Amino acid sequence: QLQLVESGGGLVQLGGSLRLTCAASGLSLDKHAIGWFRQAPGKEREFVAAISPYTGATNYADSVGGRITISRDNAKNTVFLQMNSLKREDAAVYYCATGPSARLGGSGYSIWGRGTQVTVSS
Repeated sequence: QLQLVESGGGLVQLGGSLRLTCAASGLSLDKHAIGWFRQAPGKEREFVAAISPYTGATNYADSVGGRITISRDNAKNTVFLQMNSLKREDAAVYYCATGPSARLGGSGYSIWGRGTQVTVSS
């Protein structure tokens, strides 16, 4: 059974940090691009970051530039999203995703986790 499970979300203060984890079962994360997306209440889901399976190349949304880092541990079949200097607008449900057509630009993702909630308090 193909499954992605996100964890690490929670309540964090404005300016704080969180590290989200995406763990895979039934599939290997080193075959396709892995992406993180987020959806805030009343808004459409948006691309946050993605990482290449082979080169480790990354791509980030302009809105998170410099504050968020995506990384992967192929041995543990896990991808991380380190988020620093969190802003109110970062509050959302964060999803990881992959798929055979997944692209660094944020398109083509067909396998999704259920998400983890990030809440930013002031």
